[in-house]
Amino acid sequence: MALAPVQQKIDIKDIQEGVIILKDDNLRAVLMTTSTNFALKSTEEQDALVMKYQSMLNSLDFPIQILVTSRQLDISSYLDLLEQKKKEQDNELLKVQIIEYEDFVKNLIEASNIMSQTFFVVVPLSRVEKKEGGIVAKLGLFKKGVKDQTDKNFDELKTQLWQRVEYVASGPNGIGIKAAPLNTQEITELFYHLYNMGLKEKPTFTPKE
Repeated sequence: MALAPVQQKIDIKDIQEGVIILKDDNLRAVLMTTSTNFALKSTEEQDALVMKYQSMLNSLDFPIQILVTSRQLDISSYLDLLEQKKKEQDNELLKVQIIEYEDFVKNLIEASNIMSQTFFVVVPLSRVEKKEGGIVAKLGLFKKGVKDQTDKNFDELKTQLWQRVEYVASGPNGIGIKAAPLNTQEITELFYHLYNMGLKEKPTFTPKE
């Protein structure tokens, strides 16, 4: 019995302009966020953060999904940099110190199994179901042909989705967390890592100021 292609098991039809289009024609946007070390806060600060976070969630009139990914930290690029510095170093004493530091970092990573965590928020825009059919079906958003009309309808729905994205992105500022939407390339990279769990984490994008 032949196995079904992996693509058939992924509920994504397309990714356009930073928007995920699902097979049921619903839309999703993904924001990457920074984090805060809750454990190092005082009791008063923790209580204040919880209250602000609760207030932010209560202000939403649509669902969101919080995604946390954890992977073993990959420091190969940092070790390559140390190796390059070692080759460029003429001072033998400094070269020995670089070698010792390089060994220390390698042993620390191997012994501690340090993990890299990344935080995301998924913002949805679902089609509105009516007796005559959903709004996406009414607009003919993903019908073949009539490309100009399809592009126009996609832009309209993307505008609605982006209003939600901007609202969600502004919420965490009150608790010291920054959030920024991922573009098409970054979303593709995210799903590549999610479906290749054996890979070590290689962060290549961060929320912009």
